[in-house]
Amino acid sequence: MKLASLSLDLDNKWSYMKTHGDAGWESFPSYFDILIPRTLNLLKKHDLTITFFVVGQDAALEKNHAALKQITNAGHEIGNHSFKHEPWLHLYTDQEIETELRSAQDAIEHATGYRTTGFRGPGFSCSASVLATLKRLGYAYDCSTFPTFLGPLARLYYFMHSGLSKAELKTRKQLFGKFTEGFRPLKPYSWTTSEGELTEIPVTTMPLFKVPIHASYILYLSCYSTALAMFYFRMALLLCQITRTPPSILLHPLDFLGGDDEKDLSFFPAMNLPGKKKLAIMDRIFTMLKKHYTVVDMKTHATAIEKGAALRSAIPNFPGAVPA
Repeated sequence: MKLASLSLDLDNKWSYMKTHGDAGWESFPSYFDILIPRTLNLLKKHDLTITFFVVGQDAALEKNHAALKQITNAGHEIGNHSFKHEPWLHLYTDQEIETELRSAQDAIEHATGYRTTGFRGPGFSCSASVLATLKRLGYAYDCSTFPTFLGPLARLYYFMHSGLSKAELKTRKQLFGKFTEGFRPLKPYSWTTSEGELTEIPVTTMPLFKVPIHASYILYLSCYSTALAMFYFRMALLLCQITRTPPSILLHPLDFLGGDDEKDLSFFPAMNLPGKKKLAIMDRIFTMLKKHYTVVDMKTHATAIEKGAALRSAIPNFPGAVPA
């Protein structure tokens, strides 16, 4: 059976508040005590091992260590999701990028005992300098690209529901990427950086149409019709099979938390759904994915890709340009 991978960007409550421009994020409010056990229980039910991309700032706080340790104790991979979770990482200087990645890496290892070898940029933020730094630090793969034409629409929706100042909006102007991100490849390839080759595993969007298929979008569609949402996901997997695109499906914390669990994040799509309904839909997503694929974590997927056919090579060209 073909491989697919699952990963969860473990963005905490404070990081969503910060990006949204909400007051109070500086105290680093968290929902880990509810989220992590709930997510791990559902993954255990389906015998799934996935990758959790952890934010370094969360790993640096003692109050989160017990919750984060549950992830590694359950056998899941930990990835680096930056330290401060700022979607304008691509605007950092080379030194700031190295400090950001090293700080997150060290904090995560201290909290969990796990040395990260994979990275996803916050808000899919990436740059040639980020990729080169990852390679220099010994990372095996990146998965920060999001090949869709709908990034500007997602950004517009986010801005319309935020309390951000003009200066803050400027720093976030490339959040979710440009329209031209939709021209990026869906299948894994290899970046040619100044430090050597680095495997890229894109977040999978629907082949041919390049519309998002990760769980948050399925849940959003289920607000109108669960049958429509599951049909949409089924068609996406069918197109992945037809085009031989190995799916790498992205999860987020709010895929497992409903409006009854977290009232402060009501500005997110699908937060009108109760947690129980979201878990039922996630259960169906996992069942459907496992029916067609052997589902693994990102590290296992990257290793399998590198052992397979030669990867297409691409030269980093950011922001928004198509790899050569």
